[in-house]
Amino acid sequence: MTSLKARKSAARPIAIDLFAGAGGLSLGFEQAGFDIAAAVEIDPIHCAVHEYNFPYSHAICESVANLTGAAIRERARIGDRDVDVVVGGAPCQGFSMIGKRALDDPRNQLVFHYVRIISELRPKYFVFENVKGLTVGKHRKFLMEIIQALKDCGYDVVEDYRVLNAADHGVPQDRRRLFLLGARRGQKVPSYPGTTDRTTVRDAIGDLPDADRYAALRTSDSLRVSYATKSEYARRLRGLAEDAEDFSYARVFDPGILTASRRTEHTALSRQRFASTEPGKTEPVSRFLKLDFDGRCNTLRAGTDSARGAFTSPRPIHPKFSRVITVREAARLHSYPDWFRFHVTKWHGFRQIGNSVPPLLGRAVASAVAKALSYVPVKPSEPLQRGDEGLLQFDMTDAAAYFGVKIGVIPQRLRKPATDVREAERNETYAD
Repeated sequence: MTSLKARKSAARPIAIDLFAGAGGLSLGFEQAGFDIAAAVEIDPIHCAVHEYNFPYSHAICESVANLTGAAIRERARIGDRDVDVVVGGAPCQGFSMIGKRALDDPRNQLVFHYVRIISELRPKYFVFENVKGLTVGKHRKFLMEIIQALKDCGYDVVEDYRVLNAADHGVPQDRRRLFLLGARRGQKVPSYPGTTDRTTVRDAIGDLPDADRYAALRTSDSLRVSYATKSEYARRLRGLAEDAEDFSYARVFDPGILTASRRTEHTALSRQRFASTEPGKTEPVSRFLKLDFDGRCNTLRAGTDSARGAFTSPRPIHPKFSRVITVREAARLHSYPDWFRFHVTKWHGFRQIGNSVPPLLGRAVASAVAKALSYVPVKPSEPLQRGDEGLLQFDMTDAAAYFGVKIGVIPQRLRKPATDVREAERNETYAD
């Protein structure tokens, strides 16, 4: 493993992913030709999934508030090597009040620490990803503070910042996110990526078999199944067709095994309502959107953790089958390849997707950074074995013990009794 890491680091530019989650932005940068030297993520279950999918990287299960640039360098084993790019989306909880700076607000300490780590690591480039709401109203004042703080650290910031829609970059999902780009003074400033052809829901999930046909998927998230894949988008994600713009390491995996497809047990009444809803319309009781094969998916969201009420965002209804989509179908709609695995439970799997940057959107931004670096990527010839599948099955106690952190670092999920029909529907949708 050590020699493999050294060999990769010598050939490809390196990225460090802060607030990495399961690794959507990590994968986008890897696909653009970068190595992910380290991924910092406070949630041990997400960290375990990142380690499984990126076996060459160093998963650092820690809050950025407790890390220094020097500590990240040490744990990533990169010594004094120049870091090419630091990426990440720090949560923003508040905005400036009159006479106060938002960066001084304790609720925004993670943004403050993002800027601090940029100042300590001194990467050639940074990518700051966040909600589009940061660009409007009072929140925009906070964004201006972030930009000024990064300038004060010695960075040229692209002040004509953009909100990018994943749908404009090959993802069959309407998802808009702010991307702030900057270069260490003296480096060429990157430009924002152009748009590509759009992809439909049918392109993404039209080939996937109905999970409800397989009894084994009541208790497992995977099984071997034979099915044909025709769309170019899905063939690339399934590993059946070459993606000329993908410079990631091929993973060793079997495309004949359907993963992340654990069934959802709906009531007969729910299925009846789902079936009677027209594609592209919202089912009135659950308020779940029924997808249209010829359209795009709505924004897939993660909901909130137990500390904020354990609210689970609604998942779309499949355009053909009378059920909500599976984790794998959500992953396809998010542009994750089929080799990419998530936690085996629907609760964590959906959260890992909803919290992440779609890899194709991440790749578009990463390719712009690579262009500014004058870096021409080459597809690696050596495939990678993914990690131990046990990493995908951890509960919080096991994951915390694996990374040597306290179990209370992330509030535990609380199951609450349903109080109305809509909440009951969500509970049946996300039961593990």
